[in-house]
Amino acid sequence: MAAVALLRKLMPPPALCGFLLLLALMFMASYAAGAAVGPVAPGMHETGTSRDGDDGGGDGGGDSGGGGMDMDMGGTHRSDGR
Repeated sequence: MAAVALLRKLMPPPALCGFLLLLALMFMASYAAGAAVGPVAPGMHETGTSRDGDDGGGDGGGDSGGGGMDMDMGGTHRSDGR
């Protein structure tokens, strides 16, 4: 009996085991759905890499960051201390 009590004391709570099992099942289901659908944009390649082996050319280099959108928040910070 003492061994069973010690084993129960060392085991995580059943709710935690159930949550981890549910988390694993959700991950496997989402992975299977993504694998079944396939690539969303088959023509899209990583920026700055060349698929055909040559180092010249490409699609123009790196990422400009932000996609050309101006992130000016205009007047959201006050200079009068309020």
